[in-house]
Amino acid sequence: MSSDLLISVTNLDRQYGALQAVHDVSFELRRGEVLGFLGPNGAGKSTTMQIITGNLAPSNGQVRICGIDLLDAPRQAKAHIGYLPEKPPLYRELSVDEYLGFCTRLNRIPKTQRQAALERAKQRCGLEQVGQRLINNLSKGYQQRVGIAQAIIHSPDIVVLDEPTVGLDPIQIREIRHLIRELAEEHAVILSTHILPEVQMTCSRVQIINQGQLVFCDDIDNLNRRMRARSLILGLQQSPTGIISELESIEGVETVEALENSRWRIQHTEDQSPASRIAEKAVQNNWGLTELSPETRSLEQIFLDITSSDQALPETADIDAGTKGGQAA
Repeated sequence: MSSDLLISVTNLDRQYGALQAVHDVSFELRRGEVLGFLGPNGAGKSTTMQIITGNLAPSNGQVRICGIDLLDAPRQAKAHIGYLPEKPPLYRELSVDEYLGFCTRLNRIPKTQRQAALERAKQRCGLEQVGQRLINNLSKGYQQRVGIAQAIIHSPDIVVLDEPTVGLDPIQIREIRHLIRELAEEHAVILSTHILPEVQMTCSRVQIINQGQLVFCDDIDNLNRRMRARSLILGLQQSPTGIISELESIEGVETVEALENSRWRIQHTEDQSPASRIAEKAVQNNWGLTELSPETRSLEQIFLDITSSDQALPETADIDAGTKGGQAA
């Protein structure tokens, strides 16, 4: 197995009686990646995270951490993982230094290395100035930093963060995002969230879970390209007679939809934008061109398409304009 392959999840299932919380989930994660794990509330994100971190047993399937089967050798496998649950596991009556010192012992760091590990975690998380302060007296942003520090104090290969920016102010969110990107330089990071901008700002890859099934998986660059819909918006000073048939005669144009205020939505073939040909025709016919721009779809629109329509998407689904994803059965 490649040393860069840190997590391999295969055909993961989890049932609670008749409820299928997670069904047939498979994915891999490599060093240097930040995987955004998206889904509506109740979609199975936290259940999957708990299984991967060894806090919940799967009903079926296999999880391998750095090549180690999590069920066969749980202690050995979990030593490679750092985990920040949605509610950080903090002892608020302790100071930052006392708590992180306790974490070094929990993670069986050799006694001679504990202080260095503690100082490194504080430095990476920006906690050098608050070591003597009680955790209960810190802002929520700093408490999140302490939570991340305990997750990385033993230098794990994999860091799992469940909703790390919930409840933070914009400045704190930006600081945590920067910290996550820094962590990816040495670790693989899984970021479980339902906050869509978090994924675009932080992650290198995204997967979406809905009703317990993975319905989309791709890298963020491909997702951003797919957000550019296969359509143009055309605006003119007037509404010429017969313009729809004129536009439909242009090579690459598939359909034309009339909008308000002398504007039209023009659907075109993939990777063949007819923008230059439309501009030429507008100039030739003296239509008075005021607007010609590609239409874009937000991540929110794509997410809603995938999680609210009736058919499930395969993991490699194309989510260009007009392609709908959907709910897991």
